[in-house]
Amino acid sequence: MRKASRLFEIIQILRLAAHPITAQQMAERLEVSERSIYRDIAALQAMRVPIEGERGIGYILRPGFHLPPLMFTPEETEAIVLGMALTKRTADRELREASARVLDKIAAAVPGPLRDAIVSRSLYAWGRVAEPPEAIDFSMIRRAIRDEEKLEIDYVNEQRDQTTRRIRPIAVIHYAEAEVVVGWCELRDGIRNFRVDRVIACRATGDHFRREGDRLRKLWVAGWETGKAV
Repeated sequence: MRKASRLFEIIQILRLAAHPITAQQMAERLEVSERSIYRDIAALQAMRVPIEGERGIGYILRPGFHLPPLMFTPEETEAIVLGMALTKRTADRELREASARVLDKIAAAVPGPLRDAIVSRSLYAWGRVAEPPEAIDFSMIRRAIRDEEKLEIDYVNEQRDQTTRRIRPIAVIHYAEAEVVVGWCELRDGIRNFRVDRVIACRATGDHFRREGDRLRKLWVAGWETGKAV
């Protein structure tokens, strides 16, 4: 771990700790020597980070100290850059545009070294950019998931049979070859996956399933973990 990242992690450990943390405990978590932790603590104190304590007893961060907003380690910054690059390959045009704005905002707020990691463009997500579907609006899907609003879709399955479904949307999956809306299907009385490219039409209903979204997502995840997902 780079020293800059380690200093940041030490502050995070102390900031979240309810009791004094020893150098040995921090060394074990960060996989470095106790000597390195002692040097890092001294370096942070020299930078006027209000760390109190001593060897053998432990260290605490005096109340009232706050990290600057949008402070990331180099690795976290690179994770954001790669995540935004992957977002730009999806069929959701609104999210693709939002990803560029996210990077601009972060680059304007973080220190110089981290800004360099954003603007250097050393991480790429390769492959085709998915075409936006004609019959479905991703912004409507995302809004329905947030608001827990039921949707009505006209859907064609693999056998080319067309049905109209009322669903309670809970998630969107972006695969390389297709996007999928996950939802509770009231026709089939269970969680189903609907390929976006097989949706002929999608309509908001104004009917809601308040406070059910988290429960349905847990049910969906449990199905994947037990191998019973549809």
